Amino acid sequence: MNAVHEVLVSPRQAPTGPARRARPPAWPWLWALLALAALLWPGTTAWAAPAGRIAVIDLAGRQVLAPKSPTRIVCLGPGCLRLIVYLQAQDKLAGIEGLEKRFPRGRPYYLAHPELGRLPVITPGGVAGINQKPDMEKVLKVRPQVIFATYLERRVADEIQSVLGVPVVVLAYGELGSFEPAKVAASLRLAGRILDRRQRAEQVLAFLESNLADLRQRASGAGPSPSVFVGGLGFKGAQGLGSTNAGYLPFTWLGLDNVAASLGRRGRAMMAKERLLALDPEVIFIDGGGLALVAADHAARPGFYRALSAFKCGRVHLLHPYNWYATNLGIALADAYAIGKVTHPAGFSDVEPALKTDEIYSFLVGQPVHRHMVEQYGELGGRPTFLGEKKP
Repeated sequence: MNAVHEVLVSPRQAPTGPARRARPPAWPWLWALLALAALLWPGTTAWAAPAGRIAVIDLAGRQVLAPKSPTRIVCLGPGCLRLIVYLQAQDKLAGIEGLEKRFPRGRPYYLAHPELGRLPVITPGGVAGINQKPDMEKVLKVRPQVIFATYLERRVADEIQSVLGVPVVVLAYGELGSFEPAKVAASLRLAGRILDRRQRAEQVLAFLESNLADLRQRASGAGPSPSVFVGGLGFKGAQGLGSTNAGYLPFTWLGLDNVAASLGRRGRAMMAKERLLALDPEVIFIDGGGLALVAADHAARPGFYRALSAFKCGRVHLLHPYNWYATNLGIALADAYAIGKVTHPAGFSDVEPALKTDEIYSFLVGQPVHRHMVEQYGELGGRPTFLGEKKP
Protein backbone atom coordinates (compact mmCIF):
# COMPACT_ATOMS: atom_id res chain seq x y z
CA MET A 1 0.00 0.00 0.00
CA ASN A 2 1.44 3.38 -0.99
CA ALA A 3 1.96 5.94 1.77
CA VAL A 4 0.04 8.61 -0.07
CA HIS A 5 -3.03 7.75 2.04
CA GLU A 6 -1.57 10.01 4.71
CA VAL A 7 -1.30 13.03 2.42
CA LEU A 8 -3.69 15.85 3.22
CA VAL A 9 -6.79 14.08 4.42
CA SER A 10 -9.95 15.71 3.02
CA PRO A 11 -11.93 18.02 5.32
CA ARG A 12 -14.80 16.35 7.08
CA GLN A 13 -17.57 17.79 9.13
CA ALA A 14 -17.16 17.67 12.89
CA PRO A 15 -19.97 16.26 15.04
CA THR A 16 -22.58 18.66 16.34
CA GLY A 17 -24.68 18.87 19.48
CA PRO A 18 -23.56 17.46 22.85
CA ALA A 19 -20.91 15.25 21.24
CA ARG A 20 -19.42 18.10 19.24
CA ARG A 21 -16.12 18.09 21.18
CA ALA A 22 -15.35 14.46 20.39
CA ARG A 23 -12.50 13.87 17.95
CA PRO A 24 -13.47 12.59 14.49
CA PRO A 25 -12.80 8.92 13.70
CA ALA A 26 -9.63 7.94 11.89
CA TRP A 27 -11.57 6.60 8.88
CA PRO A 28 -8.85 4.13 7.80
CA TRP A 29 -11.07 2.93 4.95
CA LEU A 30 -11.03 6.45 3.48
CA TRP A 31 -7.24 6.61 3.63
CA ALA A 32 -7.00 3.25 1.92
CA LEU A 33 -9.40 4.43 -0.78
CA LEU A 34 -7.31 7.56 -1.36
CA ALA A 35 -4.21 5.41 -1.64
CA LEU A 36 -5.84 3.19 -4.24
CA ALA A 37 -7.10 6.22 -6.16
CA ALA A 38 -3.62 7.71 -6.24
CA LEU A 39 -2.16 4.47 -7.52
CA LEU A 40 -4.75 4.09 -10.27
CA TRP A 41 -4.99 7.77 -11.17
CA PRO A 42 -3.80 9.11 -14.53
CA GLY A 43 -0.12 8.80 -15.26
CA THR A 44 0.14 5.16 -16.31
CA THR A 45 -0.38 4.24 -19.93
CA ALA A 46 -1.52 1.33 -22.05
CA TRP A 47 0.07 2.28 -25.35
CA ALA A 48 3.61 2.69 -26.64
CA ALA A 49 5.19 6.11 -27.12
CA PRO A 50 7.58 6.96 -29.94
CA ALA A 51 11.23 7.58 -29.17
CA GLY A 52 11.85 10.73 -27.15
CA ARG A 53 8.23 10.96 -25.98
CA ILE A 54 6.29 9.87 -22.90
CA ALA A 55 2.72 8.59 -23.17
CA VAL A 56 0.59 9.69 -20.22
CA ILE A 57 -3.03 10.10 -19.16
CA ASP A 58 -3.57 13.49 -17.57
CA LEU A 59 -5.98 14.52 -14.81
CA ALA A 60 -8.70 15.25 -17.38
CA GLY A 61 -8.46 11.64 -18.60
CA ARG A 62 -6.77 12.66 -21.85
CA GLN A 63 -4.09 10.64 -23.60
CA VAL A 64 -1.11 12.92 -24.17
CA LEU A 65 2.29 12.40 -25.78
CA ALA A 66 4.80 14.66 -24.03
CA PRO A 67 8.54 15.07 -24.71
CA LYS A 68 10.91 13.46 -22.24
CA SER A 69 12.39 15.98 -19.80
CA PRO A 70 11.35 19.16 -21.65
CA THR A 71 13.42 22.29 -21.11
CA ARG A 72 10.74 24.88 -21.95
CA ILE A 73 7.33 24.75 -20.25
CA VAL A 74 4.54 27.12 -19.25
CA CYS A 75 1.82 26.92 -16.59
CA LEU A 76 -1.81 28.00 -16.80
CA GLY A 77 -4.38 28.24 -14.01
CA PRO A 78 -4.54 28.50 -10.21
CA GLY A 79 -1.80 26.62 -8.40
CA CYS A 80 -0.13 25.19 -11.49
CA LEU A 81 3.08 27.19 -11.12
CA ARG A 82 3.23 26.28 -7.43
CA LEU A 83 3.36 22.55 -8.21
CA ILE A 84 6.20 23.10 -10.65
CA VAL A 85 8.17 25.01 -7.99
CA TYR A 86 7.51 22.22 -5.47
CA LEU A 87 9.10 19.88 -8.05
CA GLN A 88 12.14 22.18 -8.34
CA ALA A 89 11.51 22.58 -12.06
CA GLN A 90 11.11 26.37 -12.18
CA ASP A 91 14.26 26.62 -14.29
CA LYS A 92 12.29 25.06 -17.16
CA LEU A 93 9.69 27.86 -17.26
CA ALA A 94 9.60 29.94 -20.43
CA GLY A 95 6.86 32.36 -19.33
CA ILE A 96 4.30 32.98 -16.60
CA GLU A 97 0.81 34.37 -16.16
CA GLY A 98 0.41 38.09 -15.62
CA LEU A 99 -1.32 37.58 -12.26
CA GLU A 100 1.87 36.17 -10.80
CA LYS A 101 3.65 39.46 -11.54
CA ARG A 102 0.73 41.72 -10.61
CA PHE A 103 0.50 40.27 -7.11
CA PRO A 104 4.02 39.17 -6.16
CA ARG A 105 3.36 38.99 -2.40
CA GLY A 106 1.49 36.44 -0.33
CA ARG A 107 2.66 33.31 -2.15
CA PRO A 108 5.87 31.71 -0.84
CA TYR A 109 6.69 29.98 -4.14
CA TYR A 110 6.89 33.35 -5.88
CA LEU A 111 8.60 35.13 -2.98
CA ALA A 112 11.30 32.46 -3.00
CA HIS A 113 11.96 32.90 -6.72
CA PRO A 114 11.90 36.57 -7.72
CA GLU A 115 13.61 35.57 -10.96
CA LEU A 116 10.18 34.38 -12.11
CA GLY A 117 9.26 38.05 -12.44
CA ARG A 118 11.74 38.41 -15.29
CA LEU A 119 9.93 35.86 -17.45
CA PRO A 120 7.65 37.11 -20.24
CA VAL A 121 3.91 37.21 -19.59
CA ILE A 122 2.06 34.60 -21.63
CA THR A 123 -1.54 35.42 -20.61
CA PRO A 124 -3.33 37.47 -17.90
CA GLY A 125 -4.33 34.50 -15.72
CA GLY A 126 -6.50 34.89 -12.64
CA VAL A 127 -9.99 33.64 -11.88
CA ALA A 128 -11.34 35.15 -15.12
CA GLY A 129 -8.93 32.95 -17.07
CA ILE A 130 -10.07 29.65 -15.57
CA ASN A 131 -11.05 27.15 -18.27
CA GLN A 132 -10.41 29.76 -20.94
CA LYS A 133 -7.97 29.75 -23.82
CA PRO A 134 -4.85 31.79 -23.03
CA ASP A 135 -3.34 34.44 -25.27
CA MET A 136 -2.37 31.92 -27.93
CA GLU A 137 0.10 34.17 -29.73
CA LYS A 138 2.01 35.01 -26.56
CA VAL A 139 2.13 31.37 -25.49
CA LEU A 140 3.44 30.31 -28.87
CA LYS A 141 5.99 33.13 -28.84
CA VAL A 142 7.90 31.60 -25.89
CA ARG A 143 8.10 28.24 -27.73
CA PRO A 144 6.98 25.87 -24.96
CA GLN A 145 7.43 22.13 -25.38
CA VAL A 146 4.71 21.33 -22.83
CA ILE A 147 1.82 23.34 -21.39
CA PHE A 148 0.72 22.37 -17.87
CA ALA A 149 -2.71 23.61 -16.80
CA THR A 150 -5.14 23.36 -13.89
CA TYR A 151 -8.94 23.76 -13.83
CA LEU A 152 -9.13 23.11 -17.56
CA GLU A 153 -11.82 20.96 -19.16
CA ARG A 154 -10.68 18.39 -21.69
CA ARG A 155 -12.52 20.13 -24.55
CA VAL A 156 -10.59 23.36 -23.97
CA ALA A 157 -7.33 21.49 -23.44
CA ASP A 158 -7.81 19.62 -26.70
CA GLU A 159 -8.52 22.86 -28.56
CA ILE A 160 -5.42 24.61 -27.19
CA GLN A 161 -3.28 21.59 -28.02
CA SER A 162 -4.69 21.35 -31.53
CA VAL A 163 -4.26 25.04 -32.36
CA LEU A 164 -0.76 25.45 -30.89
CA GLY A 165 0.60 22.02 -31.71
CA VAL A 166 1.97 21.78 -28.15
CA PRO A 167 1.07 18.98 -25.69
CA VAL A 168 -1.30 20.19 -22.97
CA VAL A 169 -1.15 18.24 -19.69
CA VAL A 170 -3.99 18.91 -17.26
CA LEU A 171 -3.16 18.80 -13.54
CA ALA A 172 -5.67 19.19 -10.70
CA TYR A 173 -6.19 20.22 -7.08
CA GLY A 174 -9.90 19.45 -6.92
CA GLU A 175 -12.64 22.02 -6.42
CA LEU A 176 -11.36 25.59 -6.50
CA GLY A 177 -10.69 26.85 -2.98
CA SER A 178 -10.10 23.33 -1.68
CA PHE A 179 -8.31 20.26 -2.95
CA GLU A 180 -8.55 16.51 -3.30
CA PRO A 181 -5.53 14.67 -1.87
CA ALA A 182 -5.40 11.94 -4.50
CA LYS A 183 -5.49 14.50 -7.31
CA VAL A 184 -2.68 16.56 -5.77
CA ALA A 185 -0.56 13.44 -5.37
CA ALA A 186 -1.34 12.28 -8.89
CA SER A 187 -0.55 15.72 -10.32
CA LEU A 188 2.84 15.86 -8.62
CA ARG A 189 3.68 12.37 -9.83
CA LEU A 190 2.49 13.03 -13.38
CA ALA A 191 4.38 16.31 -13.73
CA GLY A 192 7.38 14.74 -11.99
CA ARG A 193 7.44 11.94 -14.52
CA ILE A 194 7.35 14.29 -17.50
CA LEU A 195 9.90 16.72 -16.03
CA ASP A 196 12.30 14.02 -14.79
CA ARG A 197 11.46 14.91 -11.19
CA ARG A 198 9.99 11.61 -10.01
CA GLN A 199 12.22 11.39 -6.97
CA ARG A 200 11.39 14.95 -5.98
CA ALA A 201 7.66 14.26 -6.29
CA GLU A 202 7.97 11.38 -3.84
CA GLN A 203 10.05 13.54 -1.50
CA VAL A 204 7.36 16.23 -1.48
CA LEU A 205 4.61 13.73 -0.75
CA ALA A 206 6.68 12.10 2.00
CA PHE A 207 7.38 15.53 3.52
CA LEU A 208 3.69 16.42 3.60
CA GLU A 209 2.81 13.05 5.07
CA SER A 210 5.48 13.33 7.75
CA ASN A 211 4.30 16.75 8.88
CA LEU A 212 0.66 15.68 9.00
CA ALA A 213 1.56 12.63 11.06
CA ASP A 214 3.55 14.89 13.41
CA LEU A 215 0.60 17.27 13.80
CA ARG A 216 -1.78 14.43 14.61
CA GLN A 217 0.59 12.86 17.10
CA ARG A 218 1.23 16.13 18.93
CA ALA A 219 -2.48 16.97 19.13
CA SER A 220 -3.73 13.51 20.06
CA GLY A 221 -1.56 13.21 23.16
CA ALA A 222 -1.95 16.73 24.47
CA GLY A 223 -5.25 16.47 26.32
CA PRO A 224 -8.53 18.31 25.69
CA SER A 225 -8.54 21.28 23.33
CA PRO A 226 -10.65 24.44 23.26
CA SER A 227 -13.45 25.13 20.80
CA VAL A 228 -12.21 27.22 17.88
CA PHE A 229 -13.38 29.45 15.05
CA VAL A 230 -11.59 31.01 12.10
CA GLY A 231 -12.94 34.15 10.43
CA GLY A 232 -11.93 36.56 7.71
CA LEU A 233 -11.39 33.82 5.13
CA GLY A 234 -11.21 35.22 1.62
CA PHE A 235 -13.73 34.27 -1.04
CA LYS A 236 -13.66 36.18 -4.31
CA GLY A 237 -11.98 38.96 -2.36
CA ALA A 238 -11.46 39.89 1.29
CA GLN A 239 -14.22 39.05 3.78
CA GLY A 240 -15.04 39.93 7.38
CA LEU A 241 -15.14 37.91 10.58
CA GLY A 242 -18.22 35.88 9.60
CA SER A 243 -16.50 34.28 6.59
CA THR A 244 -15.43 30.84 7.79
CA ASN A 245 -15.08 27.20 6.74
CA ALA A 246 -16.69 24.19 8.40
CA GLY A 247 -13.90 21.99 7.02
CA TYR A 248 -10.97 24.31 7.68
CA LEU A 249 -7.95 22.14 6.95
CA PRO A 250 -5.64 22.96 9.91
CA PHE A 251 -8.53 22.40 12.35
CA THR A 252 -9.30 19.08 10.68
CA TRP A 253 -5.69 17.94 10.80
CA LEU A 254 -5.51 18.75 14.51
CA GLY A 255 -8.90 17.22 15.31
CA LEU A 256 -10.22 20.47 16.77
CA ASP A 257 -13.78 21.37 17.72
CA ASN A 258 -14.59 23.81 14.92
CA VAL A 259 -17.82 25.58 15.93
CA ALA A 260 -18.56 26.33 12.27
CA ALA A 261 -19.41 22.65 11.83
CA SER A 262 -22.70 23.44 13.59
CA LEU A 263 -23.80 25.30 10.43
CA GLY A 264 -24.56 21.90 8.93
CA ARG A 265 -22.61 22.38 5.71
CA ARG A 266 -19.16 21.52 4.45
CA GLY A 267 -16.71 24.07 3.16
CA ARG A 268 -17.01 27.82 3.10
CA ALA A 269 -19.88 29.45 4.96
CA MET A 270 -20.99 32.76 6.44
CA MET A 271 -21.76 32.84 10.15
CA ALA A 272 -24.13 35.50 11.49
CA LYS A 273 -22.90 37.54 14.43
CA GLU A 274 -25.78 36.33 16.59
CA ARG A 275 -24.86 32.69 16.01
CA LEU A 276 -21.20 33.35 16.70
CA LEU A 277 -22.16 34.99 20.00
CA ALA A 278 -24.31 31.99 20.91
CA LEU A 279 -21.54 29.49 20.10
CA ASP A 280 -18.92 31.70 21.76
CA PRO A 281 -15.75 29.79 20.75
CA GLU A 282 -12.94 29.77 23.29
CA VAL A 283 -10.29 30.69 20.70
CA ILE A 284 -10.76 32.78 17.55
CA PHE A 285 -8.30 32.90 14.67
CA ILE A 286 -8.37 35.64 12.04
CA ASP A 287 -7.13 35.04 8.53
CA GLY A 288 -4.67 37.72 7.45
CA GLY A 289 -6.50 38.26 4.18
CA GLY A 290 -9.53 39.65 6.01
CA LEU A 291 -7.66 41.33 8.85
CA ALA A 292 -8.28 44.91 7.67
CA LEU A 293 -12.03 44.32 7.39
CA VAL A 294 -12.19 42.71 10.83
CA ALA A 295 -10.20 45.60 12.30
CA ALA A 296 -12.59 48.14 10.75
CA ASP A 297 -15.61 46.23 12.04
CA HIS A 298 -14.03 45.99 15.49
CA ALA A 299 -13.69 49.77 15.54
CA ALA A 300 -17.29 50.26 14.38
CA ARG A 301 -18.91 47.64 16.66
CA PRO A 302 -16.72 47.25 19.75
CA GLY A 303 -19.63 45.99 21.85
CA PHE A 304 -20.06 42.88 19.73
CA TYR A 305 -16.41 41.93 20.04
CA ARG A 306 -16.32 42.61 23.79
CA ALA A 307 -19.17 40.13 24.17
CA LEU A 308 -17.07 37.29 22.69
CA SER A 309 -15.09 35.36 25.29
CA ALA A 310 -12.08 34.99 23.01
CA PHE A 311 -11.75 38.76 22.67
CA LYS A 312 -12.38 39.36 26.39
CA CYS A 313 -9.73 36.80 27.39
CA GLY A 314 -7.14 37.76 24.77
CA ARG A 315 -7.41 34.46 22.89
CA VAL A 316 -7.49 35.91 19.37
CA HIS A 317 -4.69 34.97 17.00
CA LEU A 318 -3.57 35.76 13.46
CA LEU A 319 -3.12 33.27 10.63
CA HIS A 320 -1.69 33.63 7.14
CA PRO A 321 -4.10 33.03 4.21
CA TYR A 322 -3.41 29.75 2.45
CA ASN A 323 -6.04 30.01 -0.29
CA TRP A 324 -4.35 32.43 -2.67
CA TYR A 325 -4.65 31.27 -6.29
CA ALA A 326 -5.58 27.75 -5.10
CA THR A 327 -4.39 26.02 -1.95
CA ASN A 328 -0.89 26.87 -0.73
CA LEU A 329 -0.08 23.63 1.07
CA GLY A 330 2.99 25.05 2.79
CA ILE A 331 1.04 27.92 4.35
CA ALA A 332 -1.72 25.53 5.46
CA LEU A 333 0.88 23.41 7.26
CA ALA A 334 2.48 26.48 8.85
CA ASP A 335 -0.93 27.68 10.04
CA ALA A 336 -1.61 24.26 11.57
CA TYR A 337 1.60 24.36 13.63
CA ALA A 338 0.81 27.89 14.81
CA ILE A 339 -2.72 26.81 15.77
CA GLY A 340 -1.41 23.75 17.58
CA LYS A 341 0.92 25.95 19.59
CA VAL A 342 -2.15 27.86 20.83
CA THR A 343 -4.61 25.00 21.32
CA HIS A 344 -2.20 22.30 22.55
CA PRO A 345 0.66 24.16 24.25
CA ALA A 346 2.01 21.00 25.91
CA GLY A 347 2.09 18.99 22.69
CA PHE A 348 3.75 21.84 20.76
CA SER A 349 6.00 23.17 23.52
CA ASP A 350 9.16 22.56 21.48
CA VAL A 351 7.76 24.15 18.31
CA GLU A 352 8.73 27.70 17.37
CA PRO A 353 6.21 28.64 14.66
CA ALA A 354 8.54 31.00 12.79
CA LEU A 355 11.34 28.43 12.62
CA LYS A 356 8.97 25.62 11.70
CA THR A 357 7.41 27.75 8.97
CA ASP A 358 10.79 28.49 7.42
CA GLU A 359 11.62 24.79 7.57
CA ILE A 360 8.46 24.10 5.58
CA TYR A 361 9.11 26.85 3.05
CA SER A 362 12.78 25.93 2.65
CA PHE A 363 11.84 22.40 1.70
CA LEU A 364 8.86 23.13 -0.54
CA VAL A 365 9.98 26.30 -2.34
CA GLY A 366 13.71 26.46 -1.63
CA GLN A 367 13.91 29.60 0.53
CA PRO A 368 13.00 30.60 4.14
CA VAL A 369 10.58 33.38 3.16
CA HIS A 370 8.49 33.54 6.33
CA ARG A 371 9.67 37.08 7.14
CA HIS A 372 8.14 38.33 3.89
CA MET A 373 4.79 36.82 4.88
CA VAL A 374 5.05 38.46 8.31
CA GLU A 375 5.76 41.82 6.68
CA GLN A 376 2.51 41.53 4.75
CA TYR A 377 0.15 39.91 7.24
CA GLY A 378 1.69 40.10 10.70
CA GLU A 379 3.10 37.57 13.15
CA LEU A 380 1.80 34.06 12.51
CA GLY A 381 -0.10 32.90 15.59
CA GLY A 382 0.37 36.27 17.24
CA ARG A 383 -2.05 38.88 18.48
CA PRO A 384 -3.62 40.99 15.70
CA THR A 385 -2.18 44.49 15.79
CA PHE A 386 -5.60 46.21 15.83
CA LEU A 387 -6.13 44.82 19.34
CA GLY A 388 -3.07 46.65 20.64
CA GLU A 389 -0.56 45.32 23.13
CA LYS A 390 -1.75 42.60 25.45
CA LYS A 391 -2.24 43.87 28.99
CA PRO A 392 -0.11 42.12 31.65
